[in-house]
This record gives sequence, structure tokens and C-alpha cells, in this order.
Amino acid sequence: MHTQILTSKFGAELISFKLDGEERIHQGKNCVDSNGKVYWKRHWPILFPTVGKCKKNQTIMNGKTYEISQHGFARDMEFEPITKLDNFHSYVLRSNPKLLEKYPYHFSLYVTYRLDENKITTIYKVINEGNTDMPFGIGGHPAFKINLKDLQEGNYYLEFEEEEEKIHFLYLVDGLIGTEYAKNIIQNKKVIPLDSNSFRNDAIIMKGLTSHIITLKNKRTGRKVLSVDFAGFPYLGVWSKPNAPFICIEPWKTTADTIHSTGVFRQKEDIILLPPKQEYECKFTVEFFKEI
Repeated sequence: MHTQILTSKFGAELISFKLDGEERIHQGKNCVDSNGKVYWKRHWPILFPTVGKCKKNQTIMNGKTYEISQHGFARDMEFEPITKLDNFHSYVLRSNPKLLEKYPYHFSLYVTYRLDENKITTIYKVINEGNTDMPFGIGGHPAFKINLKDLQEGNYYLEFEEEEEKIHFLYLVDGLIGTEYAKNIIQNKKVIPLDSNSFRNDAIIMKGLTSHIITLKNKRTGRKVLSVDFAGFPYLGVWSKPNAPFICIEPWKTTADTIHSTGVFRQKEDIILLPPKQEYECKFTVEFFKEI
């Protein structure tokens, strides 16, 4: 089994994972529909310092209102390369005067990709370089290439490793978390079926999970496509564009504002508060399988 990865300093994204020569990552701007329109321009972005949408695309930090786009700014920044070996790529984004206008905290954000045969581990490390507690959210947004015909025929499904007795599906209202839960779409306590209509109403967002591994499977081939180990992440998002040949399986530490949010950043549910000069690390691992 031969694997190869390619990363970019722009957003510190993993942009290619090839298993025996077969591409398994959504190819962003190079993946277009029959009209030549790009489905989604990204590959594997990092979500920082917020996950999801903030109310009115604004948030209040230290008494001041800041404009903040969905999923934060890190995915649109140029990172500094640190290490680039065949099986280990690492980048860093450091706060600077321009970023302090977006987010008033001194930080270093490290993104590392570690390849181990058919597994890729994404490691995030945040260091609070300042002298006050630093609130932030963080999460992954990996996009996996799938067969559009199999999606349209309903051949794909997600399966948890454990029965999910306490799972909740969050209901989105214009990108914000609503007051009631969405319909529980899990079947036999373990399976979420997927088809080209699964994301008509935006992402599927889950919390209260017992499992820490979810597997994408194909009924037609009877095989596993990939699995994601998201241990330590309280939220899991699943998303794609409607009728698109990719699927994102997203481990999140936090999520979007609620419709009744105060707008104060450090009051967001599950926000991480990192003390001065301390560091925070989390990771998730994707294992790819041969489909033929």
C-alpha cells in the first residue's frame, strides 16, 4: 500500500492524499460540475478561532465588536512552513498587527499532518502568547472525494462504532443553532443514510455521541471507504453541497452561535479558555481503505 500527501501553506490545508495513486481528497477549484462551476473551493480547512457562524457575523471581545466570518479567518491565511518530510508536514500561523484587528489575542496556531501508512492524523496546537485568558473555538473540515452516481443512488451511509442512545441533531436557522433539536435521522441507533438530498437544509450537526469513530461505507461495493476517529470532539458535522461529489466529516470542539446568543465571544457554549502562556492540543485521524 503506497500513500502520498500534499499540503499547502495557504490555510495550511492538506490538498491531496493518494492511496496507491488514487486521489481521496476533494480537489477544490479543480472539481467542477457540468456547467464548469466549482462545487466548493476548499480541501481540508482549519476552523479557528470560531466554528460555524456568529450572530450577524459579529462577536464581542473585551467589550469591542469585531466582524468575524463563518468558521473564522485561519483557513484564509498564509501559514509559515516549519517541517516538510514525506510523512510529516507542519505549519504555523502567528498573530500579527493585522490579525489583532480581527481577533485581539496574541497566539500561535500550529497545524501538523502525520502520515502513517493509510492513516493521516491532523494535529492542532494553540499557544496563548498573551497575558490574559484567550477564548477560541477550533475544528476540522476535511472533504473526501466520493462517487456522485453512488451518492445519487443512495449507496453511501455513515456508521458509528457504538449504538447512539444519547445523540442529538442540532437544528440550524440561517446558520445559527435553534432552540429545538432537529429530527433524529439515525437508523438502528448506528446508521445515517446519505443521498444527494441529505444536505438540502445545510449541515448535519450532532452532539451527545457515545462513539469516537464513524465510518463511511458503500452498499454497492460492500466496502468501507474511510473512517474518522474524532475522540475528544463533542460535536461532529457532516456536510456537502447538494448533489456534489464530496462529503465533509467534521470534528468540532465548538459550534455556531445560538439564535439567542448574547454575542459575547467567551460566553459561547463550549468555548475554550486558554490561560496565558499555556497550550492546547487536539487531533483527529482519518483512515482510508481500498474500495476495489
